[in-house]
Amino acid sequence: MEKRFTDIIQLIKQSRENAIRAVNAELINLYWNIGAYITNKIEQAEWGDSVVSELAKYIQQNEPEIKGFSDKNIWRMKQFYETYKDFPQLSPLVREISWTNNLLIFSRSKTIEEMEFYLKHVKLENYSKRELDRQISASLFERTMIGSPILSTALRESNHNISSTFKDSYVFEFLNLTEPHNESDLQRGLVRQMKNFILELGKDFLFIDEEYKLQVGGSDFFIDLLFYHRGLQCLVAFELKADKFKPDHLGQLNFYLEALDRDVKKPNENPSIGILLCKDKDIEVVEYSLSRSLSPTMVSEYKTQLPDKKLLQQKLHELFENEADNK
Repeated sequence: MEKRFTDIIQLIKQSRENAIRAVNAELINLYWNIGAYITNKIEQAEWGDSVVSELAKYIQQNEPEIKGFSDKNIWRMKQFYETYKDFPQLSPLVREISWTNNLLIFSRSKTIEEMEFYLKHVKLENYSKRELDRQISASLFERTMIGSPILSTALRESNHNISSTFKDSYVFEFLNLTEPHNESDLQRGLVRQMKNFILELGKDFLFIDEEYKLQVGGSDFFIDLLFYHRGLQCLVAFELKADKFKPDHLGQLNFYLEALDRDVKKPNENPSIGILLCKDKDIEVVEYSLSRSLSPTMVSEYKTQLPDKKLLQQKLHELFENEADNK
């Protein structure tokens, strides 16, 4: 394609995206208004609960060309409206994502806080239905609320919103890793499943290379996985450890970050960030290890199976109760 025409192509694509968003917003408005109308009629005792089935049958018999209005779908519209009607701050969000993703969120979330969390993430990450379903199954909300990333001093003092970019724990159930496994098994699996890996990391991560070569003096060194983060505008180095975190792991990662910043980072980019990804960690050991670290680093752990959602929900409930008691 000739370069002089790329701006026109971009205009066409942008216009199509705008049209799709406008159609989706109008569709969500329609479902909201239908849900509101039915709810109000039932609350005013003008209609009975059976009206939904009667309405679906009427549409099917008299307007057969109108699709998507079975009694089940109409009940969902009613439920959709009743779920969000008392939370006007969420009204714009529900109109910016697809009806399919809306259904997943309000049918699988337990609280309005969880719904708001996933509404914002769908907009931010542009999740497909499959991707959103996986994130809910992987308890992204609970892990984010409970998890408290332990950051080095340099990372805490940066101007970036690190807590929304990196996680305290990652779930790699898609790798199907057996026990025991080593760093090479983990690395090969993540590279083979890069699309799923980036879904777990966040879509602002751009994969650069595995075993990224750094030459310092007369020696060669290799970073397990190197990414670039668009939002933070910096390189992100991942070092993988298939065992429990040890303080001496950080020395190697700090060395890599220094080499990246001296020899690879571009002048307009921010200092590189290092993530040590371990199978397990002792929080107190991590805190001690990072307390005097001058490099922007953090330690996260990974799980090879989906977490116990009920257990996480219980922990989250206890966390909310403790916060309420302390107010």
